Amino acid sequence: MTEESPIIELKNLTKIYKNGMEFRALDNANLKIKKGEFVAIVGPSGSGKSTLMHLIGLLDTPSFGTLLIDGKDVTKMSDKERSEMRNRMLGFVFQYHHLLPDFTALENVAMPLLIAGKSRKEAKEIAEKLLKEVGLEDRMNHKPSELSGGQNQRVAVARALSCSPAIVLGDEPTGNLDTKTGNLIYDLLRRLNRQYNQTFIVVTHNEDLASKADRIIRLVDGKITDQ
Repeated sequence: MTEESPIIELKNLTKIYKNGMEFRALDNANLKIKKGEFVAIVGPSGSGKSTLMHLIGLLDTPSFGTLLIDGKDVTKMSDKERSEMRNRMLGFVFQYHHLLPDFTALENVAMPLLIAGKSRKEAKEIAEKLLKEVGLEDRMNHKPSELSGGQNQRVAVARALSCSPAIVLGDEPTGNLDTKTGNLIYDLLRRLNRQYNQTFIVVTHNEDLASKADRIIRLVDGKITDQ
């Protein structure tokens, strides 16, 4: 892939669900996203935002069309190859933090690194660095029940970045937070995007937050209407 090539490219990407009647959750989507870009995806409920994120996140497969990630056609990959790419290239931040309740912030962030084969020493060092980056140097040894909603989401952001993914996907990462905390988390994502030049794709219902992105992708009835 050349430097100018998009890190993500969709060509007529379509997802059809059949439950008695055919429903096109995503309809012939065409989209290019550059390396290091911060993109917001907005649209009403049922517009196809989550479907698009699940396809880009390799959590689902399209009915037809082409999805290129880092120049590779993932629609032609085996399940194992897709899983390997997901683990290597993608980080996820969800609406709910999904932290392990019995583990500290440090242990939650270190867990993906240990699974990836890092030594305990290296995993701990990387986790500590990331928790400092998100402003939790004084909360590393606290469990989720001992942290606020905003603090837990900061841990989730650090965890998403732990394996240095090229692409970070956020599915309503501020959806469960109050306005002030949501703004702080969104600003944190934007700062990390600029600092590490990772590609961020964030679903949000909040137009004010979306306006902070490099570009806004609008979805209506499964179709990309503006980008």
